Amino acid sequence: MPLRPTALARRIVLAAAPALLLAGCAGPTRGDLDAQRATPSPDCLVHQAHEPAERYTAGRDADTAAVLEMLRYYTANGRSPYCDGKPPTAADHAWQQLYTHLGGDPAHLS
Repeated sequence: MPLRPTALARRIVLAAAPALLLAGCAGPTRGDLDAQRATPSPDCLVHQAHEPAERYTAGRDADTAAVLEMLRYYTANGRSPYCDGKPPTAADHAWQQLYTHLGGDPAHLS
């Protein structure tokens, strides 16, 4: 007897659930830089929610426009304090480290 679509969908979800739960434990999420585009000249920095995604870290395969935007952002704003007054997070440090690894001047960072 063939499974009805809802029964089949239920089995797929139940079979995938352990993998989805474990995926949440895989480590830090990677993402795009929050370059505060709505505020072209910010007075303060926002904390980055995620460490740099592969599009920034893939060497020759990186997204050139994204990398240049990141370098511009930290060159112009890297010495600004964080808006909440707190120190950099692990994700913020990862972005700063990438900035200097790609040739950014550490003097542009606080």
